Amino acid sequence: MGIWTPKKIKALKGKGKFATITAYDSITAGIADSAGVPLILVGDSLGPTTLGFETTVSVTMEMMIHHTKAVRNGCKNAVVVADMPFLSYQINEEEAIRNAGRFIQEAGADAVKLEGGVCRASLISKLVENGIPVMAHIGMLPQNVKQSGYAYKGKTSDEMAMIMADAKAVAEAGAFCVVIECATTELAAMVTEALDIPVIGIGAGAATDGQILVISDMLGLNDGKLPKFVKQYADLRSEAISAIKQYISDVETENFPTSEHIYE
Repeated sequence: MGIWTPKKIKALKGKGKFATITAYDSITAGIADSAGVPLILVGDSLGPTTLGFETTVSVTMEMMIHHTKAVRNGCKNAVVVADMPFLSYQINEEEAIRNAGRFIQEAGADAVKLEGGVCRASLISKLVENGIPVMAHIGMLPQNVKQSGYAYKGKTSDEMAMIMADAKAVAEAGAFCVVIECATTELAAMVTEALDIPVIGIGAGAATDGQILVISDMLGLNDGKLPKFVKQYADLRSEAISAIKQYISDVETENFPTSEHIYE
């Protein structure tokens, strides 16, 4: 597909399943890009997964700009989507447009992502009108964790109807795709069937058009228990620890550096 764009991502609807990745730095983004991932999200999940924060709420605009620049530097082909952090778009539309514009202008992002459905439809429409592509996010909303906690969505008919309304609202507002997080398989399938834009699931079953995982989770870099919806494809943390232990041993036993590593 060459260089991916939001328009090309939108055109994937109905063409088969596709994988996307969340990454936060040039090295891991470059690895994902080289593997052929069409979309890389610079998630505000970098707070808990990379910076050691308890939630995503502590992540700031400046942190996100910094990490989005790094990911952009590592990507040649994938669409780079910057997650708009807490309070960067909730205050008013003018500030939201300004902050979204910073991701495009300063950080080199191709699009932005924001959380919410019906309540964000007007803002999504305004961003799109101003030339800023938007990935929407419905279902479980991590930035609302202080209010609603981490809980699966779609367990009641009322909740399913509310999230379906959210899904239709963001699609009609002009989002080029939508993430649905931690939703029942039935709800995610209904949303995927109802929308004419790609639905990307995380913890939302197999019926969605695409899937997204955090790269450090899927590669086994993080310590601690992983969410149920994560499949770990490698155990790089253990390999890295073994490599560093070998390095420590080589230094202590004077097996490193040797002549091949020394400038004479």
